[in-house]
Amino acid sequence: MKAVKKNIIRYANCWEDADLLLDAFDIQPGDKILSIGSAGDNSFALLSKSPELIVAVDVNPVQIHVIELKKTAFKILDYPTFLEFLGFHESNQRKEIYNNLSQELPAETKEYWDTSFEKIEKGLIYSGKFEKYFRFFARYIVPLIHNKRTIDKLFVPKSHQEQIAFYNETWENTRWKKLFRIFFSRYVMGKFGRDPSFFNEVQVPVADFIFGKTKDHLSSVACQSNHFLYFILKGSFGNHLPYYAQKENFESIKRNIDSLSTELNSVENIDFESQRYNKFNLSNIFEYMSNDEFHEITQKLIGKADSQSRYAYWNLMVNRDMTKISKKLVPINHNNFIDKGFFYKSFHSNLVE
Repeated sequence: MKAVKKNIIRYANCWEDADLLLDAFDIQPGDKILSIGSAGDNSFALLSKSPELIVAVDVNPVQIHVIELKKTAFKILDYPTFLEFLGFHESNQRKEIYNNLSQELPAETKEYWDTSFEKIEKGLIYSGKFEKYFRFFARYIVPLIHNKRTIDKLFVPKSHQEQIAFYNETWENTRWKKLFRIFFSRYVMGKFGRDPSFFNEVQVPVADFIFGKTKDHLSSVACQSNHFLYFILKGSFGNHLPYYAQKENFESIKRNIDSLSTELNSVENIDFESQRYNKFNLSNIFEYMSNDEFHEITQKLIGKADSQSRYAYWNLMVNRDMTKISKKLVPINHNNFIDKGFFYKSFHSNLVE
């Protein structure tokens, strides 16, 4: 992570399933949550359940600026203006909206956005490196494979057997199999989507792994309403909004917004003496660590953990399991949930007994 560029918006959205995270945490009044920041979306989602405190932590100062901008938008704007400002809806008045809320931003965040306003003007949610990668796929690659009618038909409600038949008979053609594997290869994804160093611990064929996960998901009825998939194939969320941007969640997040703060830091350097936490949203940070580093950080995270503390994290292509390191931890079952982050290998949530 030390070698990764920290002067860009790497993620303008969180690409992990907020519903799965909320189920794992079963948030109660008094909960204090440490949450990997990224673009802030899942930290905001956790706010909807009224915990006492959420600290969103990230090593990239620009990601902190993204979170602080969204936080201020929650505080100042009404729901329609919020969607318009962030880019979910078209707008020609983002400059005016920004001027109205910019005085409420932290000084460093305001300075950043004053000189980077073009990212807001074009739609904040499209401004990350990862989002640009997906939008290129949606705009230039997918049309070489399928026409708009076929793409739309993928999302039409169907039975499970009908969805399987549609995928096998219509969707998975030769162009899909070839172009998908090229675009989501280790080299192309490392150069244009993620950072090449993010694959340092990956030992599986990247394109084949992602193709297999995508095939499984597109053959299921769950794909029909998946906002992540909609963005990847169409280049926007359309009416398929992520949890934090859904109307029914807006007011509860807005009401609790001051319970969220940000910290520029890495998990291994967090001061757990001055602030104790009982729930940890760890995103997929273990993916980027050596096995030794994973062991060391796991031991630090659970070293002084209280009983009933919870940890949630994703594995993409690298196997990491905290329960293999500490006998204090037991897994929490989520059999009733299908992960909308279909590209992940597994989701883990653990409880301290």
